[in-house]
Amino acid sequence: MQEIRHRNLVKIISVCSNLDFKALVLQFMVNGDLESWLHNEDEAHCRLNLLQRLDILIDVAHALEYPHHDYLVSIVHCDLKPSNVLLDEDMTAHVGDFRIARLIGEQNFSGQTSTIGTIGYIAPEYGTGGSVTTSGDVYSFGVILFEIFTRKRPTDSMFSNGLSFTKNG
Repeated sequence: MQEIRHRNLVKIISVCSNLDFKALVLQFMVNGDLESWLHNEDEAHCRLNLLQRLDILIDVAHALEYPHHDYLVSIVHCDLKPSNVLLDEDMTAHVGDFRIARLIGEQNFSGQTSTIGTIGYIAPEYGTGGSVTTSGDVYSFGVILFEIFTRKRPTDSMFSNGLSFTKNG
């Protein structure tokens, strides 16, 4: 995946590998991750204006479009969440952490899933052993869209007792 290049994907600077140690050296993101901007205890740090929120969402959409549609094979991230959206010095969003990504061949199928991803962000079909598709990342993107405007995690206690943001109350 080192050859994949897009302005909204975290850049791999170098690879370090020997028998006992393997590591990727990634581009440093001075503004941390979206998770910190949405849920930090320091209220001043949590304030993203409407334009910044929209720009971040557009950047994440572009970051997904490239591996889904514009690369040789489709790549599904499988763990899209705010902590995997990193922000550079200009608050441009970069998607990172492709550890559990899946490649999808010409038949748009990469086998059954085990439960992959993070609770609250994974598509419902992944929890029932469904196939990995780009739609799973689109679902996760929708959860991030909801979270970026409400500052409520999908696992927030308000979504208990049968309430969820995916069902009409």
